[in-house]
Amino acid sequence: MPPAALAGAALGVRVVPGCEFSVRAPWGELHLLAYFLEPGHPALETFLRETRAARRRRGEQMIDKLQKLGVDIELEDVTDQVGADGALGRPHVARALVDAGAVVDMGEAFYRFIGRGRPAYVEKPLPELAQVTALVHGVGGVAVAAHLGDRGTETQLRQFQARGLDGIEVRHPSHPPATEARLTQLAERLGLGISGGSDWHGDDELGESHTPLGGMDVPAAWLEDLEGRRRTPGPTIVEGNPNE
Repeated sequence: MPPAALAGAALGVRVVPGCEFSVRAPWGELHLLAYFLEPGHPALETFLRETRAARRRRGEQMIDKLQKLGVDIELEDVTDQVGADGALGRPHVARALVDAGAVVDMGEAFYRFIGRGRPAYVEKPLPELAQVTALVHGVGGVAVAAHLGDRGTETQLRQFQARGLDGIEVRHPSHPPATEARLTQLAERLGLGISGGSDWHGDDELGESHTPLGGMDVPAAWLEDLEGRRRTPGPTIVEGNPNE
């Protein structure tokens, strides 16, 4: 049993295995939440291992660009934060920039260097939505689109649903009440499940799109409904590198 599940069992807290994936979307990138995954499933582990390798290569490219810009930063400043098997991302690069004294805070790191269109930005390699939903369903999970905001139109959701989407995140720190209500109505109309969350990533700087762990009130009934949408796992085939 994974350590988190063991700790939860000792405290009487249920731990739901999950993962957040990044996939292609018409506007660039969609975050996809996967719940009820089977920890250690070979297909899942292979996909995640290849994804981590691609993210590390991206990190190396960003560091190379920063060095050419004259920023005193080393790859080890970033990789030390995530360890040998961690998933390296731009927040780790941003923290390294803060630690190096190149910027005042993470917001400045994105604005000056690593935000989209900035001089050290490197495009993230992204798999297709249908490929990831097939993987998630193959290991007994459900796939939920995260914090869509105004991008969550009925037309767009129908397209995502045709590619295997099971639900949408309606309750999120960046969603005002009107957005939550609109997305909830759309989910009901389309037969999609709903979820919610704090989107906390362990950061001290929360901004407007994150709250502390446990900072969102999410009904247990939503989780129960999502669990009821799980499909019977079958053979999972992931063709090619998901990050090419």
